[in-house]
Amino acid sequence: MANVAKKVSWSGRDRDEEDEPPAAGEATPLLNGAGPGTAAALLWGNVFADLTPDLCFPQETEATNQFPSEIPHNEKLLSLKYESLDYDNCENQLFLEEERRINHTAFRTVEIKRWVICAMIGILTGLVACFIDIVVEKLAGLKFRVVKDNIDKFTEKGGLSFSLLLWAILNSSVVMVGSVIVAFIEPVAAGSGIPQIKCYLNGVKVPHVVRLKTLLIKVCGVILSVVGGLAVGKEGPMIHSGAVIAAGISQGRSTSLKRDFKIFEYFRRDTEKRDFVSAGAAAGVSAAFGAPVGGVLFSLEEGASFWNQFLTWRIFFASMISTFTLNSILSFYHGNPWDLSSPGLINFGRFDSEKLGYTFQEIPIFIVMGVVGGILGAIFNALNYWLTMFRIRYIHRPCLQVIEAMLVAAVTAAVGFVMIYCSSDCQPLQGDSVAYPLQLFCADGEYNSMATAFFNTPEKSVVSLFHNPPGSYNPMTLGMFTLMYFFLACWTYGLTVSAGVFIPSLLIGAAWGRLFGISLAYLTSGAIWADPGKYALMGAAAQLGGIVRMTLSLTVIMMEATGNVTYGFPIMLALMTAKIVGDYFVEGLYDMHIQLQSVPFLHWEAPVTSHSLTAREVMSAPVTCLRRIEKVGTVVDILSDTSSNHNGFPVVESSPDPTQVAGLRGLILRSQLIVLLKHKVFVERANLTLVQRRLKLKDFRDAYPRFPPIQSIHVSQDERECMMDLTEFMNPSPYTVPQEASLPRVFKLFRALGLRHLVVVDNHNEVVGLVTRKDLARYRLGKEGLEELSLAQT
Repeated sequence: MANVAKKVSWSGRDRDEEDEPPAAGEATPLLNGAGPGTAAALLWGNVFADLTPDLCFPQETEATNQFPSEIPHNEKLLSLKYESLDYDNCENQLFLEEERRINHTAFRTVEIKRWVICAMIGILTGLVACFIDIVVEKLAGLKFRVVKDNIDKFTEKGGLSFSLLLWAILNSSVVMVGSVIVAFIEPVAAGSGIPQIKCYLNGVKVPHVVRLKTLLIKVCGVILSVVGGLAVGKEGPMIHSGAVIAAGISQGRSTSLKRDFKIFEYFRRDTEKRDFVSAGAAAGVSAAFGAPVGGVLFSLEEGASFWNQFLTWRIFFASMISTFTLNSILSFYHGNPWDLSSPGLINFGRFDSEKLGYTFQEIPIFIVMGVVGGILGAIFNALNYWLTMFRIRYIHRPCLQVIEAMLVAAVTAAVGFVMIYCSSDCQPLQGDSVAYPLQLFCADGEYNSMATAFFNTPEKSVVSLFHNPPGSYNPMTLGMFTLMYFFLACWTYGLTVSAGVFIPSLLIGAAWGRLFGISLAYLTSGAIWADPGKYALMGAAAQLGGIVRMTLSLTVIMMEATGNVTYGFPIMLALMTAKIVGDYFVEGLYDMHIQLQSVPFLHWEAPVTSHSLTAREVMSAPVTCLRRIEKVGTVVDILSDTSSNHNGFPVVESSPDPTQVAGLRGLILRSQLIVLLKHKVFVERANLTLVQRRLKLKDFRDAYPRFPPIQSIHVSQDERECMMDLTEFMNPSPYTVPQEASLPRVFKLFRALGLRHLVVVDNHNEVVGLVTRKDLARYRLGKEGLEELSLAQT
């Protein structure tokens, strides 16, 4: 038997299916530790003590109901709030008939529509990125000019405390608006959105994650967060924004606006929607960094659970269109309509490989920087972990979340002002190299170097650390800035605001990397290879890799953003080392937040020590089954049972002979049954061949994705006595496994095919259990061996 470190009582697991309430009306869980209603978790008791005659082969269960008990939220729980997406096509009779009617020309039309949708995704993502960039530039510029004029005024006649107060009030006011719209209108728009999109592409339905309202709040929120001076970036949220755009465009309608454009109806199912969301996430990365190849690799590495060659090419097309759209519009905006030199929201600038080459002697130094980045990243993640746990337990009310965001904004302004005030690092002013130079107590013709780091948008600060000439920063300035910004960024990630962690991580790494380069130059008596800008780049890559643990995609993103392939190898070395070192201590930041919110996330492989577990031990049992021709009243009663919100039901053969084996005949979903009840697809008891109305796939697609609850469907007493023939609508060939199959084999089949339900049968093809996402996700490899998590209503 495998070493199960924490074997819990699994009375709450005696369920047949996906076990969550419908998404409508439930509290929206967040993946950044700022969600309402997560202060405590309720363990589910045995909800199947009273078994009905419709249960297939019931196993022994406890006779008494267990009352839910409160337990503190922790990472050893698995939430029941999240439903699964179904990436496996239901090949019922309706689907097969439609596919057979489509000729070769129609299939080519569908393929053309896919390319058109990808182009539209790229264009709209690029437009959203342009809007964010231009508005941030205008508003941030206005704020910096007001504060700069105020500081210059009070530097001469005294009273700089008024300048500090003005800066803090401006930051807090702007951030307050950004936090209010997130906390009170759409909480799922908080954070960067990357953990949520990772979950969606993994097959987890996070409520509201790809809605139009989420996009609007995301865009406005990230603008206000950056303008408010928080230690955040606007690049990360572009990935979420692109995914929302893709989900909306591909469906040809808006459920939020209640508008159906009667186009793209063929793509209204989870399988197609997932592919377009992958393209949207890639287009978001491409628009953020001007890195179309990096966007494709990000979508592959961080998200998509399914991939093929045709999908790769379409995603790359969407990424290229996104970059080109952004490039074109920003070039017009900056007055250079024919100079396409703004491929992304951030441009690291060109690194001259002739001046900034590297030698064999530097390769060990890059590895050492990767180790430093991994350690600092692990410290960052560990601190943010405890901070997120504190927020989940104590700061779960929206008003408290807004107050915390305002406090962080005020403290960020105060820390920046005090460090600028106390700094004596004066540098000569050279042309327009500094956007908002603060003279403060420096001599005429000089500016305060610390102000270039704090008194600027984070993106411009990163570029200045990369490209400012040697001697532009005092080592003490860089050291103090790294220390303070590290803690500010750690405190900021997880606030109820729309914000990303990419740019703060790059800025922290660029600061200590430049300090590393200055120290090397001092130790080697000014050798030319110790250029601080080059080491700032390596430090930025190592720090970001140490926090988010991306490898392949991040390497390509950094190469594309710098426009120099020369540094590909050292960047790869630094990132690999940072990931290996960081993984030794804690998980990556996104995976950690997914785990903290108890999401049933399935990794690429099953736990390595789980071969001794079989499907019989993993599955949920007993299983609620339906007969192929079932009584309407029975179906309504099963769906209306408040103790069990099942989403999938095995269908067994209808037979009047109780001694005959009721073998598995198919699988039908709750959503399909609701559509059948809604359209009154019943047959009379006296004549089982009389069907009142024949449904089409369009009826199911029109109801997707927000299927009505069973409570909204009225069935009369006479209709309850009618029968439903499920043959035409059920999936007649669901995937099954024998009960002796090992957990890794079950896991591989479930994960690779993107399943929602996997039926477990015995040697006679009788249903003995059902494997769902939560049955697999609850097994995790911990420090002491294989752990079994508790199911909880967190």
